[in-house]
Amino acid sequence: MPESFFALSRQDQGEVLEQARENTGRPTHLLEKDVWVVWTLGALFGSASPLAADLTFKGGTSLSKAHRIIDRFSEDIDLTFDIRKLIADLTGGEQFLPTSRSQSAKWTKAVRDRLPGWIENDVMPLLRSALERSKLDATLEMAGAEQDKLLLRYPAIKQGTGYVQPVIALEFGGRATGEPRQPVPIACDMAGHVDGVSFPVATPVVMSVARTFWEKATATHVYCAQGRIRGERYSRHWHDLAAIMRSAHFDTVLRDREVAQAVAEHKSHFFSEKKAGGEIIDYAAAVRGELQIVPQGPARDALSADYAQMLEDEVMVGNAMGFDELMQACAELCARANAAAAAN
Repeated sequence: MPESFFALSRQDQGEVLEQARENTGRPTHLLEKDVWVVWTLGALFGSASPLAADLTFKGGTSLSKAHRIIDRFSEDIDLTFDIRKLIADLTGGEQFLPTSRSQSAKWTKAVRDRLPGWIENDVMPLLRSALERSKLDATLEMAGAEQDKLLLRYPAIKQGTGYVQPVIALEFGGRATGEPRQPVPIACDMAGHVDGVSFPVATPVVMSVARTFWEKATATHVYCAQGRIRGERYSRHWHDLAAIMRSAHFDTVLRDREVAQAVAEHKSHFFSEKKAGGEIIDYAAAVRGELQIVPQGPARDALSADYAQMLEDEVMVGNAMGFDELMQACAELCARANAAAAAN
């Protein structure tokens, strides 16, 4: 019977990682972090988790681990806790969009006020108990300007350049339902590549590719309108969008006008943004044929530098496209998305 990876000594774990590197071509520090990502998802969405029914796994890591679309290592875990549960007294059951600007502000404040407490009182105890049961040496701490993140720090056996840290960042949101979504089984990248060793598995409830696409597309649209990067590793969004365009999902994504409009409406209520000149960004126009995701000038240079850092730490699998090629792909994506919107 295979022995669990986490039951091995650190020396044996290191040897397993080296063997997996030889068999997969993936850097050892990324293979190690992947194990912790899958373990964490297993703890959050396992049959013993009281949180699983109201959580949705989304973002780049879901595209990599669940949908198998992107060819880069995605290290953080983005999660949505159903707004209808977090502020049930305000939403009134199934309602999950505010009816006025003042109500939107009230709901947003309530989410910001309550989300940290939910993370501390519900998520942290769940993960602590799971760590204790698995006899794992990792620590948990709250993080983020709004205390909406949870950091799981693990004792790394392998190190990279420093771009990817031995920390699993769980980033929580509470202003959406996460729909459409469905459960998808996932496994570790090392699974099947090392004889006699078993690795964590999980079956998280995962946001649809269409919703993930339009959330990322509108985020990059905002960046182009404002010309400023928000944090490190921001270039991952462009890489993921290009990967979705190259996948078998893209035509379905473009035809799903209902999801595109739902994302635009949701962001208009909860994520209102202004252009560099001060005008309100029109999300509805962006999904109806005016999408712009290829930045110019200093904004393009900043994005290029961030992308170069991703390449340096071998986050990409295989021969990753260069930045100029990526921008060309995104220009094509933009043209196709806008043409599809105009045709509908």
